[in-house]
Amino acid sequence: MPTARSRWLGLAALTLPVILTSMDITILHIAIPTITHELAPTAGQTLWILDSYGFLLAGLLIVMGNIGDRIGRRKLLMIGATVFGAASALAAFSPTPELLIAARALMGVGGATLMPSTLSLIRNMFEDPVERTKAIGVWTASLSGGIALGPIVGGLLLEVFWWGSVFLINVPIIAILLMATPRLVPEYRSTASRRLDFISVVLSFAAILPIVWAIKSAAEELSMTPASWLALVAGAVAGAVFLLRQRKLTLPLVDLNLFANPRFSGAILGAGLAMFSLVGVMLYKAQYLQLVAGLSPLAAALAMLPIMVAVGAMAVLSSALVQRFGYAVVFGAGAVVAAGGMFAFSRVSEDGGLPLAITAAAFIGAGIAPMMTLAADVVVGSAPTHRSGAASALSETSSELGAALGIAVLGSIGTAMYRRRVTELLPQDVPGEAADVIASSLGAATSVAEQLPRETAEHLGGIAREAFVHGLGTATVVGACVLALAAIACPVLIHMGRPSGELQSENTAPS
Repeated sequence: MPTARSRWLGLAALTLPVILTSMDITILHIAIPTITHELAPTAGQTLWILDSYGFLLAGLLIVMGNIGDRIGRRKLLMIGATVFGAASALAAFSPTPELLIAARALMGVGGATLMPSTLSLIRNMFEDPVERTKAIGVWTASLSGGIALGPIVGGLLLEVFWWGSVFLINVPIIAILLMATPRLVPEYRSTASRRLDFISVVLSFAAILPIVWAIKSAAEELSMTPASWLALVAGAVAGAVFLLRQRKLTLPLVDLNLFANPRFSGAILGAGLAMFSLVGVMLYKAQYLQLVAGLSPLAAALAMLPIMVAVGAMAVLSSALVQRFGYAVVFGAGAVVAAGGMFAFSRVSEDGGLPLAITAAAFIGAGIAPMMTLAADVVVGSAPTHRSGAASALSETSSELGAALGIAVLGSIGTAMYRRRVTELLPQDVPGEAADVIASSLGAATSVAEQLPRETAEHLGGIAREAFVHGLGTATVVGACVLALAAIACPVLIHMGRPSGELQSENTAPS
């Protein structure tokens, strides 16, 4: 077993990929206005630039968690880091929206190998439950802190460099990781290794991607088309077949037996709902600060600092709060605080709403952080050691799928409300082509307004900002309702279930 000093040094190395992969979920939020101006993507392409990373990440996490159990978690971490670094360089120099979407997808493939590897390695490095809770608190602070840090780092980079720098910054950090990991992190692999079921892999993608496409298509068309309904049904059928297949496999991609413990189920549900709301609101806040409040990328980054501080502080304090109040109480209280912050954020206005936006976002982060920390702790502690990689992947899949769906669902709701409002408010004499561009996004509307006479530009810009705030309000109310649901359901499930660690049955020695 590693010494205490080596364990904590290894944890320091493992926080690097966690920060990078989580930071890349939100770093584009601050860069999207610049990318929209430079590459001129459509509204659909803009959502895919944001989402292709998250959906490949979520779709592959379970697969990669199982592969890590078989070939070695440290080895998978090294392979994934190499892919992630190369894809980041490709994204930095992408000349078209299509290539940027492809590069972001490849980054998602690399990121999917990093997240479950880090959490399962922590599970094996820290066998003492109290020490493990502290380590997972640091891991969660890195995860949620990276999400909050993304817009800040993006703003600082965009103040000096071109938009590609938000990706290129990953490369030197990946190089440090590749040098440090073999020296500081021991290798672990499962002794119960069996062949990976590729049919399950295909079914998992067949379930997720059509449903996501249906959501995005409905937002663009402002209604459900026959193709959208067909995709939705196809995804649901594939999901049902996937679950049936998992019950028949000796070593499935998703161990459904873990969900027999309500505590585990509550943690998985809570992680997904927390990330759904957090990432969705971060998308709106970054655009609000720049395109509505008129802040520069650097000033917008600084305005993000309170949420980062709140997230980091509450993630670290979570272990102490749990010892005093228990998992269910702390989880429920966090969800209530985050839901209150989300409702407050839905009330921001076009003029003078900046203080409310900053304060509300800090409360959202302070509530989400303990939810994420406790969810990861419960999940990792509930699984047998030889399945820790797969269990960690389930936790991360829930988080990343929640994050990706937050962008897709809340982003699509905001887009639909924005387009509908713009269509109602635009004067009849605006040419059809210009009206379509203005209705596509606030960033596109701002670009069009810059080319018009001042009075006309101010009028159209005001319409677009009013429509954006309308969409923001609707989407964030939905996010608040989701958190209110989590505040009720997840603590009940966590309280009903068996204590963390009761399901552990086997130990795996480091190789």
